[in-house]
Amino acid sequence: MYKSCSRSPQYPSESKIFSQTISALRAKRWLATAIGSKTLLSVTIECREFVKAGALKGNNPADVVQSCDITFTCVADSTAVRDIMFGNMGVLDGISKGKCYVEMSTVDEETVQDVADAIMARGGAFLEAPVCGSRVPALEGQLLILSSGDRKLFDDCYSCFEAMGKKSFYLGNEVGTATRMKLIHNMILGNIVASLAEGMALAEKVGIDLEDFAEVLSLGSLACRTVNHKSQAILNGRFDPHFPLQHQQKDLRLVLGLGDSVEQPLFLAAAANELFKKARRMGYGDADVAAVFKAANEFSAGDKNENSTENSSK
Repeated sequence: MYKSCSRSPQYPSESKIFSQTISALRAKRWLATAIGSKTLLSVTIECREFVKAGALKGNNPADVVQSCDITFTCVADSTAVRDIMFGNMGVLDGISKGKCYVEMSTVDEETVQDVADAIMARGGAFLEAPVCGSRVPALEGQLLILSSGDRKLFDDCYSCFEAMGKKSFYLGNEVGTATRMKLIHNMILGNIVASLAEGMALAEKVGIDLEDFAEVLSLGSLACRTVNHKSQAILNGRFDPHFPLQHQQKDLRLVLGLGDSVEQPLFLAAAANELFKKARRMGYGDADVAAVFKAANEFSAGDKNENSTENSSK
């Protein structure tokens, strides 16, 4: 049973606004396990299958918020968050005293704070709740949910979070704490994947069989889900987007800004960011993060060609 944060006689009404593949998978989990009325607004994804599963379709963000007690939002970036929140017939137009809003997007801390301030200024309750996990954990309800903000709203949302994740963390009432943890988490993820890509590019250049290399990684001390899955993706040249590369690069850019704000050098993250930027320029933004291997491989080939040209001109 959902715990109501407001007026519902039995169950609270909940809504979800989403635009990403992973968010859509979370919506499926949510619809499959939820009790009470549910309203969805898909910004970029067809809602038909969710309506068939029992959801109501809202016409715009304000309509969704007005019809529900708790609204969950997960979109691609800060621009999308601000458009949905502050745009015409946006979320803010539907917020009134007692309405509850949960922001699950991974964006910069300033955007999260602006959204929180706007919600609370209208008498609403705010919780940030970005998630750790990619496509498969989202489908299986195995995400980690990082929350900070209104404690009562976290308690009211707990059963919703149970439908989407394996564990939910409440990190305190200070807005921004969950965002900072998520960005640092994804910084480490980006560093790992970039290092894996460079390692496999180097292994290939020096004549090591990549299948053997991937097996060694899977059996040694470096074995973990990320290394195992991404090494196989690189080996097979299959980059179906479990976690889109452009979102990983966006998170690296944001965490570098976070480091600057406290004068913390992030040498590895800065280098990884450049590699991911290169992969985006090559057209792999919508592919999985493992496609950063293409950038690592091109750098190696480019360096070799430049050296050959330089030697031949001497």
